[in-house]
Amino acid sequence: MNSLLIPLATEPGNRALTISLFSAVVAVTLYITWWASRQNKTAADYYAGGRSFSGAQNGLAVAGDYMSAASFLGISGQIALYGYDGFLYSIGFLVAWLVALLLIAELLRNSGRFTMADQLAFRMKQRPVRTAAATSTIVVSIFYLLAQMVGAGALVGLLLGVKSEGLKAAVIILVGALMIIYVTVGGMKGTTWVQIVKAVLLMAGTVVITFLVLLKFHFNLSDLLGSAAAKSGHGESFLQPGLLYGKDLTGQIDFLSLGLALVLGTAGLPHILIRFYTVPDSRSARRSVQWAIGLIGVFYLMTLALGFGAAALLDTGKGSAVAESKGNVASPLLAESVGGGAGSIGGAILLALIAAVAFATILAVVAGLTLTSASSFAHDLYANVIAKEKPSEKAELRVARFAAVGIGAVAIALAIPAQKLNIAFLVALAFAVAASANLPALLFNLFWKRFNTAGATWSIYGGLISAVVLVVFSPVVSGKPTSMITGTDFHWFPLSNPGIVSIPLGFLFGVLGTYLGRDRASELRYKELSVRAFTGAGAEGPAKH
Repeated sequence: MNSLLIPLATEPGNRALTISLFSAVVAVTLYITWWASRQNKTAADYYAGGRSFSGAQNGLAVAGDYMSAASFLGISGQIALYGYDGFLYSIGFLVAWLVALLLIAELLRNSGRFTMADQLAFRMKQRPVRTAAATSTIVVSIFYLLAQMVGAGALVGLLLGVKSEGLKAAVIILVGALMIIYVTVGGMKGTTWVQIVKAVLLMAGTVVITFLVLLKFHFNLSDLLGSAAAKSGHGESFLQPGLLYGKDLTGQIDFLSLGLALVLGTAGLPHILIRFYTVPDSRSARRSVQWAIGLIGVFYLMTLALGFGAAALLDTGKGSAVAESKGNVASPLLAESVGGGAGSIGGAILLALIAAVAFATILAVVAGLTLTSASSFAHDLYANVIAKEKPSEKAELRVARFAAVGIGAVAIALAIPAQKLNIAFLVALAFAVAASANLPALLFNLFWKRFNTAGATWSIYGGLISAVVLVVFSPVVSGKPTSMITGTDFHWFPLSNPGIVSIPLGFLFGVLGTYLGRDRASELRYKELSVRAFTGAGAEGPAKH
C-alpha cells in the first residue's frame, strides 16, 4: 500500500469510528451465532437450520452467500482497472445464477438432504461417491475461502494503514478464527441469520453508493462511462475488450475460459447448493430462488456504477492505492470520495460504514463456506464412509466442528501467500473447479439414466484434478510478478483460467467412466430419483438409500 492510505489510518477520529463499527459488526454476528447455538439440537438443525427458514428468508441468505467480498470488492476493482473486461465478471456471475436456477436448484432440493453428495448417493454406491463429492466440496470451498481471506486483509489494511504483509497475515488469522467460532457454535442456523443481516446491510450500502455516484453525473450513464474512460488513461479502449487479457489469441481464449467458468460454476458451488436444504418444502425453495434472483440482479447491475464510478472519481493509475491493492479497495475508497472526500466527516463515516458492511460480508461468506466443507466431511466422509452410517448424531456433529477447525487452518495458511491476487479472480478459479468437478456429475445424475457410480467418481476426480493441476502450473502460481510464488517459474499452461480445458474433461471423464463401469443398481434407481427430483414427491423426508 502506498502513502494514499496513511491519512485514513492517522486521523484519530477515523480510526476510532472504524474500530467502533468493526467491533459492532463482530459483536452483532457473534450474538446471532450464540443465539442460534441454543436452537441446535439435532443434525438437521446444525446442517440445514432445522429446515425452518421461509422462502424470503432463505432468498436473502442465498443472495448473501452469492454477493461475497469478490462481488463487492473484487468486481468493482476489476472494472475500475480494466473497464469492459472487468464488467464481464458481473455479467458472468449474474447469468450463472440463471443456469443454477433452471438446471439444479429445485431438483437438488427435492433429491438431497444435507449435502451435495446426498443427491449423487441417492442411486449410487455410497462410499466411493460420497468420498469423491466430499473431496471436491472441500477443495472448492478452500479456493473460495482464499478470496474472502485476501479481501479481509486488503480491507483492514486500507482502514488501519496496515502496510506490512505480516500484519495483514495477522488480520487473515483473526478472520479465520472468527469463522471457526461461527461454524462450530452456530451451525447453519447461525450462519443463515448472519447472511440475512449481511445481505440487507450490503444491499443498503451499495444502493447508497450507487445513488451518490449517479448523482455526481446527474444520473447520466453516458457521462459516467465517458469520464471513466478519460480518467483511466486508456481512452475508448477502456470501454472495449482487451485490457485485461489482451487481444492476441491466447488472451482471447483465456477470456473465453473465464466466461465459461463463471457461467457454469455457480451450479456446482456446494455452499450455494446446500442453501436449498434449509427450507421446509419445494414451494419455499422456488420462492427463495425468486427472492435471490431479484436481489442478485439488482446488485450486479449496481456494480457497474461502483466500478466505473471508481474509475471516474479515483486515481487508478500505477502506484495508486487502487492499483496497489489489485482493485480490492476501490469500493471503500469510492464510498469515501462520494461521501465528501478524504478528511471530511461524511467521507470518514461512509468509508467506515461501507468497510464494516464489507467485513460483515467476508465473515458471513467464510462461515458459510467452512460450514459446507465441514458438513461434507462429517456427514459424507465420517458418517457414511468411515463409520458406515453407524455414528450417533452427537458424534457426527463433534466431527463437523473439528473439521471446521482443520479446514479453517488450511484456508488461512493458503490465503497468506495469495494476497497479491484480485479476489474476484480467485473466486473465478473456485468457479472453474466447481464447474469441472461437480456440475458434470450433478447433471448426468439427473438427466442420464445410464450414469453410474464409476461415471460419478471419474467425473468428479477427473474434473477436480485437471482443474487444480492446470491452476498450479499456470501463471497464477508462478512465472509472473503478480504470481503467488515469485522468483521461480514452473508454469507450462499458458492460461490463467483453466475452465475451457478442465470443464470438458469433467464431462468426458463422466462419459468414459459410465461406459467402462457397469452398475445396474444405479440405472434401476434412476426412475425413483427422477420422480422425486422433478415432482417433489417425498422431498420433505430424508432420502432413502
